[in-house]
Amino acid sequence: MSNLSLALRRVSPSLAAACALAGATLTGCYVLPIDPRTGGPMLPTPSTRSADAPYPMPVTVAAASQNAVLQARLYPLNEHANRTGMLAAQVSDNQGGRGTFTLNYNGQPLQGEATRVDAGFAGFGRIHDEVLGRTTRSYAGRRGIANAYGAQGINAQCEYLITGPAMGTGVCLFSDGAKYQMHF
Repeated sequence: MSNLSLALRRVSPSLAAACALAGATLTGCYVLPIDPRTGGPMLPTPSTRSADAPYPMPVTVAAASQNAVLQARLYPLNEHANRTGMLAAQVSDNQGGRGTFTLNYNGQPLQGEATRVDAGFAGFGRIHDEVLGRTTRSYAGRRGIANAYGAQGINAQCEYLITGPAMGTGVCLFSDGAKYQMHF
């Protein structure tokens, strides 16, 4: 028998009943929203309270999203690329700044990586210059680079800008000299 049970047997039945009633009324569960920045409870502060909403509304944190798949079309820009024609490519973005890049070129599957880069990435713009010619450009949007390689030795180097949801443009230069413009 527990010490609590022995102690309750020594007190009067009315006192034991009062203690049991007090314990039953005090048990409860409070639900507090979790602050996504700290992982702790989000407590009301004077700045988050108002007459209409005395306590902050719970914040809904989205579950980890799955890969976003961007379909791209590559349009030929030079005679060498015209021999192959338009290409379809796929960029699978894991929402963490990295993903995969796949396409078929002359019947050969090419596979590689796509990575978002910041505005200070030193090499960004080189492929644009080689494909479209040297000129002053404005690079507005989220920048990315993609590279792919095939078993027969052909590779592709691409640069792109994402300007909206599943929307953007870029360029690709293939190791055999083919030049393409990319549209998402």
